[in-house]
Order: sequence, then C-alpha cells, then structure tokens
Amino acid sequence: MTTTATSYARIAVELRPPAARVTLSNPPLNVIDIPMMEELRAALEQIETRPEISAIVFAGSERVFSGGVDIAAHTPDKVHGMLAAFHSVIRSVVSNSKLTIASVRRHCLGGGAELALMCDIVYASPDSVWGFPEIKLGCYPPVACIALSSIVGQKLAADLVLTGRTLTGEEALAAGLVNGLADDPEMLVAECLQRVSQLSPAAIAMAKKALYSWDAIHFDKGLARAEQIYFDELMKTADAQEGIAAFMERRRPKWIGK
Repeated sequence: MTTTATSYARIAVELRPPAARVTLSNPPLNVIDIPMMEELRAALEQIETRPEISAIVFAGSERVFSGGVDIAAHTPDKVHGMLAAFHSVIRSVVSNSKLTIASVRRHCLGGGAELALMCDIVYASPDSVWGFPEIKLGCYPPVACIALSSIVGQKLAADLVLTGRTLTGEEALAAGLVNGLADDPEMLVAECLQRVSQLSPAAIAMAKKALYSWDAIHFDKGLARAEQIYFDELMKTADAQEGIAAFMERRRPKWIGK
C-alpha cells in the first residue's frame, strides 16, 4: 500500500488507497479560517482526480473536530469573501464523487458541524458536542439552515439553529446526525473503509450521484437563497454587527431587534 502525503499549513492530507485522509490542523480549536478553506478546496480538487481513491476521511484532533469558522472573518468587510470561500468548500464536499466520512471527537460546532453534516457518513465519540451557535452572534448558519432539516427533522433543526442549543454524542446519534459512536471513532472508520475497499470506486460515485439527485436540486437553490438573505438582509442589521463586535470585545451583546 502506497502512502502519499501533501504538505499544507492548515490541514494534513494523506493518500492511502482506497482512502484519503484530511486532518484539520489549526490548533487549539481547528478554527476554519480562509487559508484553511483554500487548502480544503485545493485538497478536494486534487483527491477528486485520483481514481484509486474511493473515500475521504475528515478528522480533527483528539480534543476538537472544529470550533467553527473564524469569527473575525464575519465582519461586514470580510463576510462576503469568507462565506463564498466556505460555501465553495461545502459545494466541493457535496459534489465530490468519493464517499465522505467525518471522524469527530469532542467539539464540533458551527462551520465545523456544517462540514461534518455534509459528509455521507459520520462517526463520533460519545463525548462529542454538536451545535450551531451562530444565532448567539446575531447570525445564522446558512448550510445548516438548508440541509439540517432533511437529516434530523424540521423541529429539531429549528431548535438547534434558532436557539443555539447543543447536542451530546448520544443525542446526535438518536437524531440521525451521527451513524455510530465509539470512544475511538477511528475504529468505526476503519470498519467502513474495509467494506469500501471491496467495492468499485466508479459504482460508489454513480450510486452517490443518484442517492442525492433530488436533494442536490434543492440544496443548490436553497443555499443560494440563504446566502442572499445573509448578505442583503442580515448583514444590514445593527444586531448582526453588534453580535460580532461583542464577541471580539469579549462582552455581552446589546440587542436592539433591528
């Protein structure tokens, strides 16, 4: 078995057919900043061209999958470029022909949870914590707004997105957000990759395309609409700007409702 490693600053990429492993590496919280987004997009493009690769495993560290997208990039002067870059990564994950697997330990929040959410299969540790805290900043998670309901149901999705509450690993499993739990989720990843190693990469690609054919239509349109609301309406509110400013200044936000 040949192992090929590609050097990046914010991620580590290892190609070991039939799988590619993409490890988020931006300690301490694996915050997804714009440089990481660019590297993720480049890595996904590279992996997509490798016919010997059937699956992509996304992982973080032992203490955190990802604390989410860089809050500093949510300011009005940066948010358009940030969301465009992040959603480009998400669209690359969605359109990728490889089976995508998230291996999650501990905290998986915001954009990190959106990245895991869009993977085909998710394995996690029982002490994992899942949530979309953007509403606490006067914002919302566009990807989760579009995709979460189809996975966990509309009522739970509304609870998570509109109140910012978190789920434990057990709750995420019960909700269908996670496929399986293990103290070391890599054990479940290895079992899955063993099954994948016996399968045709071409068949997996075509089956995946067919499986999501209906969802893909609605996801593309829905995400475009969520982006439009974010840029044209949300970012013009005083509360959105106050939420980000308060976080950066380490104080409680003062909402005015407009």
